Amino acid sequence: MFYYVLKHVVLGPVLRLLFRPVIEGVEHIPDDGAAIVAGNHLSFSDHFLMPAIIKRRITFLAKAEYFTGPGVKGRLIAAFFRSAGQIPVDRSGKEAGQAAIREGLGVLGRGELLGIYPEGTRSHDGRLYKGKVGVAVMAIRARVPVVPCAMVGTFEIQPPGKVLPRIKQVTIRFGEPLDFSRYAGLENEKAAIRAVTDEIMYAILGLSGQEYVDEYAVKVKEAAQARQPGRFLKPRR
Repeated sequence: MFYYVLKHVVLGPVLRLLFRPVIEGVEHIPDDGAAIVAGNHLSFSDHFLMPAIIKRRITFLAKAEYFTGPGVKGRLIAAFFRSAGQIPVDRSGKEAGQAAIREGLGVLGRGELLGIYPEGTRSHDGRLYKGKVGVAVMAIRARVPVVPCAMVGTFEIQPPGKVLPRIKQVTIRFGEPLDFSRYAGLENEKAAIRAVTDEIMYAILGLSGQEYVDEYAVKVKEAAQARQPGRFLKPRR
């Protein structure tokens, strides 16, 4: 109930008015049945803008930190994500990946849309990074199509560390669904899931026009933080 009120009455109309999103290829999202929408991740605003413009409800696997933040702000963010039906995923430890896959398969098993950011974290510099293979495992095991999605302009309106977004038009592009039925039964084969993941990332790249980096975003971000401590932790003024 809260999800639909937020989307159609409160947040959705406001976001459309302020950011006037240009929407391309939304017809590629199936009208019913399970599917994965896999996109790039440039900004905290991505969590709101993309769900606001598609007709169907979409459930994202959200990092657990959004549900455990301190203070009033933390409680408000947690309440929002819970009310919107988003699923917390602990990204630490050896079982983190398997837990995310189980949660995602549960959403797909109910015939719903699952949203996922294969990079695993927001890009700290606007580039597109190597995708993690969980999206491939879910697509193959659940035998569902993957719709690539590109957010264009959201890094400029709200880069990491910026609390309030700038009011500026953004573009949201959806590509043709990717069919991976030819990989049926190969979700445990490293070469197969890497190939599927790379195909998904290549489709996102074609839609977004970003520079691609064949490394995991988390590792690049950690290396950058080690060279310049605090750079990505302090809000930008």
